[in-house]
Amino acid sequence: MTSLQQYIAEEIATDHVDGLLTRREALRRLALLGLGSGAAAALIAACGGRQPPRPDGSSGTTGTQPPGMDRALPTEPISWAGPHGQLLGAWAQSHNTRRGVLVIHENKGLNDWVRSVAGRFAGAGYSALAIDLLSEEGGTGHFADPAQATAALSSVKPDRFIADLNSGITELQMRVPGGKIAVVGFCFGGGLVWQLLASGVPDLSAAVPFYGPLPDNPDFAASKAAVLALYGALDTRVTSSEAAAKAALDRADLINDIVVEPNADHAFFNDTGPRYNAVAAADAWGRVLDWFGHHLA
Repeated sequence: MTSLQQYIAEEIATDHVDGLLTRREALRRLALLGLGSGAAAALIAACGGRQPPRPDGSSGTTGTQPPGMDRALPTEPISWAGPHGQLLGAWAQSHNTRRGVLVIHENKGLNDWVRSVAGRFAGAGYSALAIDLLSEEGGTGHFADPAQATAALSSVKPDRFIADLNSGITELQMRVPGGKIAVVGFCFGGGLVWQLLASGVPDLSAAVPFYGPLPDNPDFAASKAAVLALYGALDTRVTSSEAAAKAALDRADLINDIVVEPNADHAFFNDTGPRYNAVAAADAWGRVLDWFGHHLA
């Protein structure tokens, strides 16, 4: 099992521990990843020591729009020739065509929430391309069951993800000629941001992994991106790698800032999910725009 497959499996188990999935549903989803009942039960037990999130009044929907939504621009479906076939994505054109952001989705694939994030970036002045990493399986929309989409992502070899993401960067460069490029990823996508940096992609000026799993023994020496890493304090499964991430970024002499949002859990930025934290999301959004304003100028 790769590190990303392990991460996805642990995420399912943690969702059950936190009461977001029934045990039956968690076991079903783990079975789709190829885990037998014994291995799945053991994983759930191993994740059982997690402390439940502490409510602080800022979690969940608040009746106000998520950060950036008031200026969000529409997205349109696009496709382009990738290294292994046609790639799909959602494109949001900003009025400023000189800067671009590649958006990497969570383990559920390219859904409406991810499209909304691309639209928010476009409204803030950054043309955005949200890539569908299930393109070769027919696209995220091909899966009626989101758990099947997650299982399909878990079976993809990491090298294919890196090749597809590099193709997305090339497509973005064509759409914002001469402009600086950034990448943003969430959860599973945040882990792919770290992996993209470790692969040494040279054409990124900035990178923002939101609570993404760090690769083992990461080496970012071939990267040039300024990195803003965002974590939730309650998300100990992922945030425990903060010190290792900081050490790896410093060894590579990359400009970096690591922010741990207090009272925030995993996926705190996703306003369609149960762990959304409006305070942390607003703070993170402001930090990302400040980071881009400095490093994509």
